[in-house]
Amino acid sequence: MPAPANVPPGSRHTRPDEVLRRLDLAVAHKLDGLLHGEYQGLVPGHGSEVGETRDYQAGDDVRRIDWNVTARFQSPYVRDTIADRELETWAVVDVGPSMDFGTAFCEKRDLAASAAAAVGFLTSRTGNRFGAVLAAPDGPVVLPARGGRSHLMSTLHRVVDAPRLEGGQVDLGLALDRLGASARRRGLVAVVSDLLTDPDQWGPALRRTAARHETIAIEVIDPRELELPDVGLLSVVDPATGRTREIPTASKKLRARYAAAATEQRTRIADTLRTAGVDHLVLRTDRDWLLDVVRFVVDRRARVHARRAGWSTR
Repeated sequence: MPAPANVPPGSRHTRPDEVLRRLDLAVAHKLDGLLHGEYQGLVPGHGSEVGETRDYQAGDDVRRIDWNVTARFQSPYVRDTIADRELETWAVVDVGPSMDFGTAFCEKRDLAASAAAAVGFLTSRTGNRFGAVLAAPDGPVVLPARGGRSHLMSTLHRVVDAPRLEGGQVDLGLALDRLGASARRRGLVAVVSDLLTDPDQWGPALRRTAARHETIAIEVIDPRELELPDVGLLSVVDPATGRTREIPTASKKLRARYAAAATEQRTRIADTLRTAGVDHLVLRTDRDWLLDVVRFVVDRRARVHARRAGWSTR
């Protein structure tokens, strides 16, 4: 399999400052320029400043219904908001042991750091603030949101250089609740994780986060988490518990059961994200992550613009 054009720089054997330098160049050359005009976050979104009212359209957030106008005209109306010029962005980054895995071109940890850096670099304009919550097995670490290039680089340095722990499981729900207590102002939240823990554990906290902030879930996947190759007897280690098992991958029946279980797991994750009302971006260790980010940004911008165009013709 040929390597993609943009492989995240590995953090295991590369100094954090060199990793950030490469990521900064990659984002500046490939992604910057996509986000011009009014926006909140990576793509156009809602703001906090009150705008004009308009007829309710299918798909509108019912929380934006203006009940006074609705009662006056006897038909549903929603009130638009003006996109914020000043943005507060938070990245919730999973740095648990399950992220120290990768069988393609990088580890999931490297991909997560790259995603967090892309969010930070793309939203680090004048007056904007960036903060992070590192979701680790020993508890979340909050890096407060502040403005300035030096703070951005310092925060991303902490993400890239987060310690690798031998065991334990991340409580993503706790990390999201800690974010809720720290992010006082409405803004953009990017949740970067493999989302392998039970969705019932983090789903409610994600819904609470999405109710207040524009939220993007960036799911990080390795292809071996979706299907097993036929490589004979394979020793696998659970990074959370350290338990080792011997897997007879030559069994076609076992590989089929594994693939079916993985599909069911990812479907449940996607359903939980959809129920929470968040946008879903999937990044894989065997694909060009920058290209996937570009496609996500362009697609979401197109959907927002198409909806706005539909409003203007009514």
